[in-house]
Amino acid sequence: MQEDISILKGLHPGIVLERELKKRKLAKGQFAHSINEHPQTLGAITKGKRNMNTALALKIERALGIEEGYFMILQIFFEIKEEKQKQYANKPSELPKLRSILFWDTQMEKIDWQKQKRAVIQRVFERGNDQEKQEVRRFYGKAIVDQVLKDKNDPKNVR
Repeated sequence: MQEDISILKGLHPGIVLERELKKRKLAKGQFAHSINEHPQTLGAITKGKRNMNTALALKIERALGIEEGYFMILQIFFEIKEEKQKQYANKPSELPKLRSILFWDTQMEKIDWQKQKRAVIQRVFERGNDQEKQEVRRFYGKAIVDQVLKDKNDPKNVR
């Protein structure tokens, strides 16, 4: 389960549930009835419009034979991700000041600056100017930037 969790961190548990139901070829409505839940509730959760609660998570896990606590762990990681995004949105001055052209292939407001720091650092040091490189060092700290650049240049890390 630990490997699954690290891959799925930040995803809404409803998305994972939706995949699991499809994989098992279970209809949401029928599954909802089988665990004595309203289909609308399950539908809202699988669409990410409603959070998973402990009682429902336990019912679902029991019915699907999934380890107890799995969906609540996903819910907590999702809430952490949401909270971090709110905190960063409220403090735009803390975000690195970089030209959007460096990230032409994505929307800058959707970048998870902590989770994707390796990619951000590498891209800025490949394509950025000196001022942007300084800004990345300020934002992440010299030690982290140096470690990422060292790891990138280490022949053992080439895939």
